Amino acid sequence: MKLRMHENSLFAILLRSPWWISVVVAIGLFAVVRMFVPAVYAVFSASPFLVIAGIAGWRQLRAPGAGRVQERLEDLRKMSWEQFSGEVEAAFRRDGYEVRRIPGGSGSDGDFDLERNGVRRLVACKRWKAMRTGTEPLRNLLAAAERRGAEGCIYIAAGEVTENARAFCAKEGITLLADTELVKFLRPAR
Repeated sequence: MKLRMHENSLFAILLRSPWWISVVVAIGLFAVVRMFVPAVYAVFSASPFLVIAGIAGWRQLRAPGAGRVQERLEDLRKMSWEQFSGEVEAAFRRDGYEVRRIPGGSGSDGDFDLERNGVRRLVACKRWKAMRTGTEPLRNLLAAAERRGAEGCIYIAAGEVTENARAFCAKEGITLLADTELVKFLRPAR
């Protein structure tokens, strides 16, 4: 069984934040704890935050730059559906999902049905080439997930996603894979 950190835990939030924020937290914690106990114990109490800073820094160092993200998004938009869906399917399998393609071809009922650890998720990515995504395809995905009995939704877009659409995803719990997140997700297999 793979242990997972809750996505809203302090350490998970710090891992998603710039590395230096964890260093500032470690220094602040050290200063406060040092007022009450010897320095050795204060260093010990701040050390988890320094480890988090190191991990976050390493991840940020390895993250693709803005130019590389735009280049990769352009490459994705040039792909045929067969190529793109093959990459998406391979990426989900690499992440441990059981992947089933949904027949039909329209994408209105989703494109992939995922299952991992007994949790089903519906993925829509047929409109990955759309230059701009609003809330309508997201509403369709939610309705399809409800009809199919899926517990969650994932929407994939290689184009611009409007602020209204991002807010809708956050409100409804839809995982959005766009921009840097999409490029990291579709990394080449090692």
